[in-house]
Amino acid sequence: MGEFLLIALLSAALALWGAYPSLPSTFDLPMLLIALDTAIALASALVAVLAGVRFAVDARRTDLLLSVGFGVAALSMLAFEIAPILGGGAIGRPEAWTGLVGRILSAALIVTASFARGHVRIPERALFAALGTGLLTLLVFWSGAHALAGALTGTGDTGGTELPLTIAFALLALLYLGAMIGFGLRFRRHLEDLDSWLALAATLWLFSSLNFVFKPLMPGDKAALGDFLRLLACVLLVVGVWRAIRAAEFGRAVSEERARVAREIHDGLAQYLFALSTHLNMLRTGAELDKVLPRLEEVAALAQQEARFAVLALSSAGGSAPFDAALRRYVEFLCADGELEVDIEIDPEIHLAPDEQIEIFRIVQEGLGNVRRHANADRAVLDIVKKGHKRMVIVRDDGDGFDDSHRGDGGRSAGQGLKNMRKRAASIGADFAVSSTPGVGTTLEVGLRS
Repeated sequence: MGEFLLIALLSAALALWGAYPSLPSTFDLPMLLIALDTAIALASALVAVLAGVRFAVDARRTDLLLSVGFGVAALSMLAFEIAPILGGGAIGRPEAWTGLVGRILSAALIVTASFARGHVRIPERALFAALGTGLLTLLVFWSGAHALAGALTGTGDTGGTELPLTIAFALLALLYLGAMIGFGLRFRRHLEDLDSWLALAATLWLFSSLNFVFKPLMPGDKAALGDFLRLLACVLLVVGVWRAIRAAEFGRAVSEERARVAREIHDGLAQYLFALSTHLNMLRTGAELDKVLPRLEEVAALAQQEARFAVLALSSAGGSAPFDAALRRYVEFLCADGELEVDIEIDPEIHLAPDEQIEIFRIVQEGLGNVRRHANADRAVLDIVKKGHKRMVIVRDDGDGFDDSHRGDGGRSAGQGLKNMRKRAASIGADFAVSSTPGVGTTLEVGLRS
């Protein structure tokens, strides 16, 4: 509905200017023109960068074409419409025509993007290769225009160039009409927010081009109403692409959180449920109840405790419970029977991202669990402090220790618990180290970059 309303308003405005030629539609203000061109070029460059960011993540052909299309528009305006004026000169006809061809090439890439599907197989160099090809095309045209400069006579207001200009802007209008239809259809199919913004921008570009069809102007001659529509379209697109990137980041965060929850269930609770199933099968096959029942009770208690730990870990990472409070609550569970004493020191100035919180929680859980089960320790210390340029998570105990000359390097003899902790640390870009001395104790260190 909003699209049709915009089209109706722009059509009415265009008809009004057509019916009353005396109404001002151009402004002979050089500084206003350069300001408009600069703003359009900057907005186009920003859209190109944002679309390139999307392409780097998803490698979609649509994002590739959008990034190259807006990149060509920004660079051609900068090189052929803005730089000559900033250099103290005027825009020559070869530069003006090359700038116009840059707009047509950009529009062709954008309308192609509206109908593109699928992903690029080798995205690493595709963006720079496509952008380089577009710029090379403009340079070749500019060189040819200079060679034929004698044939380009007159100014943008004379009959010598009015017909070619009208044809060029009519072609632009057709391309933007195709983009408006293409992105409108994409929005109906996929309901992606960015497609609606692109359809809206293409509508503004369409009427901007129609404005120049009725009153042709060479780029750089005067500021026109069509230039304001172009600027408005670019500003809308900056907002739209930024919103699309934020939405994509949220979608990836949801997906990562789902995978994290699945991993937590698999690594913790699922193991105990499997143990329960195994012992129930033992009963079914005739095992003695007096022998199996204590094990069932023990596994059920451990499963219940693991469920509590998982809830604490996920709630701390999700923001529904402070990380330090969840960690202290876990230690209370661990030390409830008085067999192990754990001292905690957490620097309140240290901030952990949600993904860091859950991985650190699990590393601490694994480390203190090992202390409880294997180290024969009376006391352990958990420190989360800052050392130099790193945030350090340190778990120390006064237990039996072990010979770490082989196990501390992550080799084959490293226990599965150490391997799991090392993988968790690597998943958040942290360093992991373990050192131990027989009869003295063991120290685990996780180093997070600030």
